[in-house]
Amino acid sequence: MGKENKAGADVSVSGQSQRALVGGLTEGAPGGSKAAAGKLEAKMEAASCSAAAANGAVGSQRDRSLVPERLQRREQERQLEVERRKQKRQNQEVEEEKSDFFAAAFARLQGLQKLVNDAVLFLAAYDLRQGQEALTRLQATLAERRQELQPKKRFAFKTRRKDAVSATTVDAAPGPAAAEGILAFPPPLKEEGGGIGSGFVFGFSNVESQVLEKRAEELHQRDVLLTELSKCTVRLYGNPNTLRLAKARGCTLLCGPVSTSVFLEDCSDCVLAVACQQLRVHTTRDTRIFLQVTSRAIVEDCSGIQFAPYTWSYPGIDKDFEGSGLDRSKNNWNDIDDFNWLARDTASPNWSILPEEERTVQWD
Repeated sequence: MGKENKAGADVSVSGQSQRALVGGLTEGAPGGSKAAAGKLEAKMEAASCSAAAANGAVGSQRDRSLVPERLQRREQERQLEVERRKQKRQNQEVEEEKSDFFAAAFARLQGLQKLVNDAVLFLAAYDLRQGQEALTRLQATLAERRQELQPKKRFAFKTRRKDAVSATTVDAAPGPAAAEGILAFPPPLKEEGGGIGSGFVFGFSNVESQVLEKRAEELHQRDVLLTELSKCTVRLYGNPNTLRLAKARGCTLLCGPVSTSVFLEDCSDCVLAVACQQLRVHTTRDTRIFLQVTSRAIVEDCSGIQFAPYTWSYPGIDKDFEGSGLDRSKNNWNDIDDFNWLARDTASPNWSILPEEERTVQWD
């Protein structure tokens, strides 16, 4: 504003100087020159007016130019905000895709683990161990990748409402939850006394001359694997899902009701008390089995197997039977199929009924 006033003042002074100059010329000029001087004065006044008008136009144009600049700045800010929101939405979609991927991957690993669990009755100990180790490696690799791509958020206090919503979400979708919990199943853990195990399969291995026990809360609906035991007494209280005993020598095994199958392989000189839905005995000799079974037991490549009714008892066994789903009123302990003896009219020489006078056993 000061510059514009100064410019106007300069134009005014310049106009006065021009008029004084013209006046001086007019006073000293002859008649014809006076007319020319008048014309000159008129032109100079017109020039002064034009200069003043030009200065005013520049000021108004500058004022008008400020409006588009503000609008342009506001438009740029709006575009930046739109881009920021778009990027945030894209990042959120990417995180959701990652979560879905890891959830699906952990679900597949759980499926593989279930296949291994289902085959526990038929796989050799070496094959079972190899399969479990392969699953453990896959699980560890997947956990590492998830940690790289989805690092844990820093701890922050949350309101109760948010915590409640989070808990509801986990309960509603156990999938990774599992993906977020982790881990869907833990890596194999070493048990005391030569034990082996994971979240699904556990038990004892390579133990000699010891008393081994598992309580009900430890083995509830889990798959129990006992391998390479010698002169051991094993008590399994509770309700496991499956039970496998392999390569046992001179052992006594007492087990609560098993929901599905019990499988014996390559055992000798053992005493067992088991209750189950199905029993399979393979390559086993000189073994007594006190049995409660709802289907027909099967023996194959065996010799010297003796059967008697299940008589082991402990506090809480009634509750375990209820949880197992077994029908206690149905017991086919003496209805045995020998796959190596097909003659129906002659008893198999590979198994027999234990005489009643030999059935009295002091289990504890």
